[in-house]
Amino acid sequence: MVSASPVATGLVPVASAAGSSPRPSVRLPAWLEVAKPRLIPLLLATTLAGMAVSAPATGSAPDVTTLLSTLVGGSCAAAAAGVLNCIWEQDLDRRMLRTSRRALPSGRLAQQQALGLAALLTGVATAVLLLGVNALAASLALLGLCSYVLLYTALLKPRTPQNIVVGGVAGAIPPLVGAAAAAGELGLGSWWLFWLVMAWTPAHFWALSLLLRDDYRAVGIPMLPVVKGVAVTARAIRAYGWATVLLSLLGAIALPSGGLLYILLVLPFNGRLLQLCGALQLDPADPQRARALFRWSILYLFGICLLVLLARLPLAGSLTLPPAMLPTLTA
Repeated sequence: MVSASPVATGLVPVASAAGSSPRPSVRLPAWLEVAKPRLIPLLLATTLAGMAVSAPATGSAPDVTTLLSTLVGGSCAAAAAGVLNCIWEQDLDRRMLRTSRRALPSGRLAQQQALGLAALLTGVATAVLLLGVNALAASLALLGLCSYVLLYTALLKPRTPQNIVVGGVAGAIPPLVGAAAAAGELGLGSWWLFWLVMAWTPAHFWALSLLLRDDYRAVGIPMLPVVKGVAVTARAIRAYGWATVLLSLLGAIALPSGGLLYILLVLPFNGRLLQLCGALQLDPADPQRARALFRWSILYLFGICLLVLLARLPLAGSLTLPPAMLPTLTA
């Protein structure tokens, strides 16, 4: 559902080409390939971060059944979205040399088999989340699935160069699923993560689209580098990079505990992200700079999720920003 192609993916979404690579080196079985397993770990990381930031007390955690059900259900929902995305885009994939050997366009997997797999995964995801977590988590997971397939893939991707800006909502939903599992409601922390992933997704995905712009141009997909060129894309990436950094700093407020530890550790992550965005803007046609930013953006979001988990450990509880430092925002 990411981010990336949220996210997703990007996020995702979330939807996201978040865990993909322009040149995959491992040929997966056809049924597994269409599920896009490379995208799922980052979606699960943001789900765990949503659970951590929404847990009611420092060091507390959902019971094992809830935790496993959330991760299994989220994985199945993301995999179902991946399968449906492959079904929808099989004609486009068939027209590109880079993607023509994928499972559906190459005939290694029949469309009926893929549809059956998507239905099975969707059913399992719904059942696991309803029975093992709650209805809110199940509803959000299905919302992420639908937004990736219908909003991003079917509606926005073939029509507008801003497709990933709005379509990134799919990759940003997993933190909300995690919050629903941990607290049964969506609080400040989960919405902070949602908007952070939304801001992160365009910079992450457009870095990848710079590498694949010739493929997108060949099949008429209006990605930003195709429509506006590499210079405009690099400027947009830098703008969203700054938005991501600024939103990441709000974690000091959104986290129930450990805000000071989080803010100290996030600074080098932000510095590297801005450095790579600036380097790309200096030479937006350099594929090495785009590739470096794309790879770091994945590590960046994993790192943010790790810092959120660390901030909720009992030992980090004393490292919270004093309320007097943020009188209006903490009131």
